[in-house]
Amino acid sequence: MFAGFSVRRRRGRAARLLAAVVTSGLVAGGFIAGASAAAADEAPQHQGGAAATLNGLTTFGQAVLRVDGEKQEIPAGLFEMTVDGGGTLKTYCVDLHNPTQEKARYLETSWDQTSLGGNKDAGRIRWILQHSYPQVDDLVGLAEDAGTGPLTAGTAAAGTQVAIWRYSDNAQVQALDPAAEKLADWLEKEAENVAEPRASLSLEPTAVSGPAGTRLGPVTVRTDAGRVSVTPPADAAASGIRVTDGNGKPVTSATDGSRLYFDVPAKAADGSAALTVQASTSVPVGRAFAGVTKSQTQILAGSSESTVSATATATWATTGAIPALSARKNCAEGGVDVTATNRGDTAFSFELMGFTHAIQAGESRTVTIPVAEDQTYDFTITGPGGFRKTFKGVLDCRTTGSTATTMTGRQGTQPSPLSVGGTSAGAGAMDDGPDLAETGASSATPMIAGIAVAMVVIGGAAVVLLRRKKDPGAED
Repeated sequence: MFAGFSVRRRRGRAARLLAAVVTSGLVAGGFIAGASAAAADEAPQHQGGAAATLNGLTTFGQAVLRVDGEKQEIPAGLFEMTVDGGGTLKTYCVDLHNPTQEKARYLETSWDQTSLGGNKDAGRIRWILQHSYPQVDDLVGLAEDAGTGPLTAGTAAAGTQVAIWRYSDNAQVQALDPAAEKLADWLEKEAENVAEPRASLSLEPTAVSGPAGTRLGPVTVRTDAGRVSVTPPADAAASGIRVTDGNGKPVTSATDGSRLYFDVPAKAADGSAALTVQASTSVPVGRAFAGVTKSQTQILAGSSESTVSATATATWATTGAIPALSARKNCAEGGVDVTATNRGDTAFSFELMGFTHAIQAGESRTVTIPVAEDQTYDFTITGPGGFRKTFKGVLDCRTTGSTATTMTGRQGTQPSPLSVGGTSAGAGAMDDGPDLAETGASSATPMIAGIAVAMVVIGGAAVVLLRRKKDPGAED
């Protein structure tokens, strides 16, 4: 049974290494502990929606960025992403001074888990997306409304991106093309605050728990799709676990607002399981996309029919503490919130960051793990009966400015996102093209590259491992 968890610090050399890292400012608030390869392979937490890979900057013009009195010419326009399972996304950057990573992986996320959460003008950015290219694909009509003169797809994309940067990064930036610059000025002036769009697909909550022999939940479906498919746990046939509605009827599909339950047999061995919901839908314009690794945050400008999914887990036991664990970035507090809910019949306790937390039966508590900006985190919570939860990602909550660097050489016709600290020879890229990220130019790129490598190494080591406290008389 689940008696509780504790954090154990690894002493000696590993602890000294972490102390040195903390002193250097690369890591704030972590622990060194062992982690299996399986934990490292687990996917980052995702509240649901689309997951995609960044392909490149496909429709763009040129802009001039002014930083600290220096001018720099940079590409400005639309990126393209390929969605896992099918679909294509068009995005703009909302993170000008950070570089992109080549073929970076992105997850749909809420504004409050990105720099948009603390930006009072985030709603104006969504208005711009709704009233410009590619949502408005009548370029003649857009030019008439904005009074720009003739627009092409490239100049429309450039003007739109420039207007977005003025609100996302408070950047001093102008489009080189006169029509694009007039469009940027018009969009900036006309923009109004509109609400954040909700996720294309999510489950609330993402983790539930309770005693065996009951229905665990509810897990509520939130989606714009007409209908979503429901996939039961992989070993459902053998374990007897079913996904049902509130009346105990098995379900294989659901709609917005549907309430799903894990029906756990009374004789089921202590354990956990997951259900997945999936649909094909158009992702709402204005949804943020955050990099799984450090890569500039994007915002959605257009979507084809795309595959979206969400997962929820359930944990059960016969007696004792029965925790449900979930995590999400907390940009306001500069960390990761770990929420533990106890649906058992005894207290659930664990130690985190040097503090002991006790959650009584039926109660819930959220603990914030401090994480430095741009820090990669990776920590695993384990327990008896094969229970484990891994939370990993990178905290990217701010747009960080740095001194501009002149981009030399000819511009490629279709530049692709560049790796941190180097170029990418993607399709259409020029050998003598820009040597910095497409819209994340920075003279600090080599330093960022070194830090990024260190983050990867440190992130794999800075693992918070919560282990079970021994019950009196319990076996190891």
